[in-house]
Amino acid sequence: MSDSHNDNLHKGSVGKLFEYARDLRKNETVAEDLLWRNLRSRKLDGLKFRRQHPLDKFIADFYCHEKRLVIEVDGSVHNSRDAKESDEGRTYELKELGIMVLRFRNEEVLNDMSLVLKKIREFVENMPDKK
Repeated sequence: MSDSHNDNLHKGSVGKLFEYARDLRKNETVAEDLLWRNLRSRKLDGLKFRRQHPLDKFIADFYCHEKRLVIEVDGSVHNSRDAKESDEGRTYELKELGIMVLRFRNEEVLNDMSLVLKKIREFVENMPDKK
């Protein structure tokens, strides 16, 4: 893999972020595990997703490089005003890098996976082609 491909894939992420991502993969939440079982191995419309993927200074719960799409699964810790502001800032910064963000609450993933997958499909279908 060339360095330029790697930079594009990770948007310049370095060092400790990769170690932290590895730790997150080992300690995923129940909701993340459930969604991963439905995304891994190109199960969703042939799209390749990576989990706990470093991007710039962030770690995305799930990332599809082909579509430049991040999927985040948010637990109750994301309900505070500070967390919401942080999430909005993160979404803005990723959008500036050409990456769209789609968010789901843990409860959505745990209680209605078919709806979550349908929303992801619809979102991808409606994305502008970035070729």
